[in-house]
Amino acid sequence: MKSALLIFIKNPELGKVKTRLAATIGDEKALKVFKKLLVNIHDKSLNVKADKLLFYSTYVDKNDIWENEVFNKFVQSPSPDLGQRMLSAFEEARDLGYTKALIVGSDIYEVSTEILQDGYELLENAETVLGPSHDGGYYAIGFNFEKIHSANFLQDVFLNKTWSHEHVANEGLETINSYSYTCNFLPVLSDIDTEEDLKKFSDIYNNL
Repeated sequence: MKSALLIFIKNPELGKVKTRLAATIGDEKALKVFKKLLVNIHDKSLNVKADKLLFYSTYVDKNDIWENEVFNKFVQSPSPDLGQRMLSAFEEARDLGYTKALIVGSDIYEVSTEILQDGYELLENAETVLGPSHDGGYYAIGFNFEKIHSANFLQDVFLNKTWSHEHVANEGLETINSYSYTCNFLPVLSDIDTEEDLKKFSDIYNNL
């Protein structure tokens, strides 16, 4: 079975990343944190046994930390809606012939290579896998396309949804359950959106 790891990142530009964090620590420090998070997810993804599909927010950078021979580089759908962008990425992976695909964001400092690899193991006997975050969202979601036979399922998971609130993961799970599909779970982890979130990770916070 061909597996794909989809990584969503924003291009690291001053004033355009980690805006909630920047509101209290400033744009320059927020960009510094963001770049550390990019290095973290880069390093954690390298040894995952899956092809790596990297989706930039605005443009492909051939001269950054993401090795061109390791990461297949794309630009996210231009839609302002996060759900549409994720849906388009999964459809891209499916059209490329992947049977399993897992998407992960760049904000989860706690994520490990083992957790990401486990996502594919959990998809062996389930249609979906979900990595919930402590704020009620999710840092990862994945699908076994060979087990999903509804043409509308992915659209219902991602479209017409409100994002960035404490019930995002539950709403996604409700959609999965409505199709009577199985969902396995990765560990609950913390993302970094605010200064309070960042304080939990002293190795970053104390070195700004």
